[in-house]
Amino acid sequence: MAEALDPKDTCVLVTGGAGFIGSHTVIELLQAGYEVVVVDDLSNASIIALDRIRQIVGDEAAARLTFYEDNILDRDAMNRIFAAHAVDRVIHFAGFKAVGESVKKPVEYYHNNIEGTLTLVDVMRQHGCKSIIFSSSSTVYGDPDKLPLTEESPKKTCTNPYGWTKWMIEQILTDIHAADPEWDVVLLRYFNPIGAHPSGLIGEDPKGIPNNLVPYVAQVAVGKLPAVQVFGDDYPTPDGTGVRDYIHVVDLAKGHVSALAWMNGKTGVEVFNLGTGTGSSVLDVIKAFSKACDKELPYVVKPRRGGDIAANWCDASKAEREMGWKAQYDLDDMCRDSWNWQSHNPNGFEG
Repeated sequence: MAEALDPKDTCVLVTGGAGFIGSHTVIELLQAGYEVVVVDDLSNASIIALDRIRQIVGDEAAARLTFYEDNILDRDAMNRIFAAHAVDRVIHFAGFKAVGESVKKPVEYYHNNIEGTLTLVDVMRQHGCKSIIFSSSSTVYGDPDKLPLTEESPKKTCTNPYGWTKWMIEQILTDIHAADPEWDVVLLRYFNPIGAHPSGLIGEDPKGIPNNLVPYVAQVAVGKLPAVQVFGDDYPTPDGTGVRDYIHVVDLAKGHVSALAWMNGKTGVEVFNLGTGTGSSVLDVIKAFSKACDKELPYVVKPRRGGDIAANWCDASKAEREMGWKAQYDLDDMCRDSWNWQSHNPNGFEG
């Protein structure tokens, strides 16, 4: 889709739009004036997130939001949605995302994430929509040879099936453009999204025991879990714990709006890292969260987890140079907003 469009004339389909990153992105899209269609089967999300989105953006913007409870694997449902809306662009979040679970359930992960994407892009092209932003991950870089990671850093062997699905979908979308140069593909490689909307109305709401560090820390802070588990304190890092590039989910969401504006009227395949360019250790995060909730959070050191790497952070200067996007929030901001969400919603969207 090489035609340049004004946001008010642009219909954006957001798969997985009720999830953590998806819901924050939908807010930014509505506030930027886009018409938004969300498709989410709510397998790892809550319908309440859609109500909270409407509350945050107000009635006028909320009128531009349509929601379908459907799975992107359902070709008939996707065809109906594309027939009902003149979709111009797609932002593709939908997919299973738990690293540990992917190791135990590789068939389910490959089927859901890859087959879901293939169904989506097939329906897209049948309806003349050839513009997609894909939520990829820094996991495609594997264990880096040198830091910071740039978009030119090599893609390497992934350490789990979840990572491989991101790796493969990037390749699929690249091959689709090679076969049909009318396609416009942007691959956004996220680093580690944390935080929550400053309103405290939406945030990360993992089902069961959280897989990711900050939701786990947050549940320790509200007393639902006894102590933070630190996996390994013998890495070659300043304090021995793993170092990651944490990015505020609102910054990440704004990155998608910047990508939409940047890709408007273009064709091609482009990759952008989205991160802060700063590495923070596990202990840095626990310290920042302790400051946010005003109490020392207990932690216990456990053995390293298989597949974890020592350190990972990015050079995000390409996104600033080409899209005018730069992360605005620091680690203290991320932990403050995460605590604001968790303390007001100790059981997530259920109360």
